[in-house]
Amino acid sequence: MDRIWIAAGSLAGLLAVALSAYAAHGLTLDPARARMVDNALTQQGWHALALIAAGILAGRWGGWAVQGAGAAFLLGMILFCGAVWYVALTGRSLGSVAPMGGMLLMLGWLLLAASAVLHRS
Repeated sequence: MDRIWIAAGSLAGLLAVALSAYAAHGLTLDPARARMVDNALTQQGWHALALIAAGILAGRWGGWAVQGAGAAFLLGMILFCGAVWYVALTGRSLGSVAPMGGMLLMLGWLLLAASAVLHRS
């Protein structure tokens, strides 16, 4: 799974850069919606790096916690960033999808910390 997390993080980073260019040069939104897009892109960029870190640590340490962190980062990023983009572009909410994605992102960080504590050299 370590390669999957690294590949997913790399693709998420690529997509964040591409969407940033689109947002800067081809997307016209009111200031509130533009802030939503900026927030989604920031979260996607940070969590792309977190996925890569989870992949590297999964290859070195293994274990359920680091694998869970990778899964939580990936799913959380898709749900949170996707829902924020959806609201920004359509003006319609997806209900609890963004908060659920945010909770998964936080869970990912908690699991990454747990993997460090649980790891035995």
